[in-house]
Amino acid sequence: MSVRIAVLGNINIDFVMEAQRPPKPGETLRASNLRMVPGGKGANQAVAAARLGAQVTLIGRVGTDVFGQPLIQGFMREGIATDFIRCDEQAATGAAFITITPDGQNSILSALGANLECTEQQVEKAGEAIDRSDMLLLQLGVPAAAVDRSIQIAVDRNVPILLDPSPLGDELPQLWRRADIMVPNETEAAGLTGVEVPDIPSAVQAATQLGAQGIAVIIITLGSQGCLLVDTDGARLVHSYPVDPVDTTAAGDAFAGALAVRVAEGATFNEAAAFANAAGALATTVVGAQPSLPTRQAVEQFLRRHGGVQEATIEEL
Repeated sequence: MSVRIAVLGNINIDFVMEAQRPPKPGETLRASNLRMVPGGKGANQAVAAARLGAQVTLIGRVGTDVFGQPLIQGFMREGIATDFIRCDEQAATGAAFITITPDGQNSILSALGANLECTEQQVEKAGEAIDRSDMLLLQLGVPAAAVDRSIQIAVDRNVPILLDPSPLGDELPQLWRRADIMVPNETEAAGLTGVEVPDIPSAVQAATQLGAQGIAVIIITLGSQGCLLVDTDGARLVHSYPVDPVDTTAAGDAFAGALAVRVAEGATFNEAAAFANAAGALATTVVGAQPSLPTRQAVEQFLRRHGGVQEATIEEL
């Protein structure tokens, strides 16, 4: 039977443009292309988990504009339960404006819109879905109060919590330290700890600080280097898989969704991190957020070509 994942997070429509470089202040550049694709970290991670075989319930908010219903219909086509997505009559659907450069790197400007209207009461109504889940997957694209309520529900009902602390703003949920697993990138790890993360030793230092605050498992994503995993077994670097990236937009979301699924399925953290690295790598080979998120079959085929998770390069630190 498939594992159940409940996801609380932001839902966006992404406007994706390709350009040689981002514009400078006061400068106008021509983009070579424009795509409108479904996005938002919560939505991306929900789709990632569903394509990797989980039964997913998404909790979030969209507007009643031209984007809201098509986004919900897209989730339904992915097999995602949408009972707890609300349509806000006042706020617009969240949007992100993404510039992709030829090396696959991106810069993003996001307007959260209706995502900021997600309430504790809305989360309360999803309490039974969280209770039935094998994992609660969270980001910070909805108000801190809503995140806090979901964490409390999960803690009360012994549901493991995976927190992707993005987008990292001024206000953190009060209960963020109750997460069982945290998956920041280098920038977010630095923002949470005050430790700049330009290299592996500093990443270990930042992860150790997060662990000292009560989080059992910290996995810092390191882009093309893979990820740093720190838990009670110590610190190790789980190396990435080589690909030719064209768009890194949803790689972190593919990673988080894949990690949640494999941990919920009972994989070791080494195995789950290697699987998540593969999902993240594959996501960089396709333009767009949700269009890039791989299926379970694609990830497993990719891993077989690289010897499987058992052959992942794991460096003890």
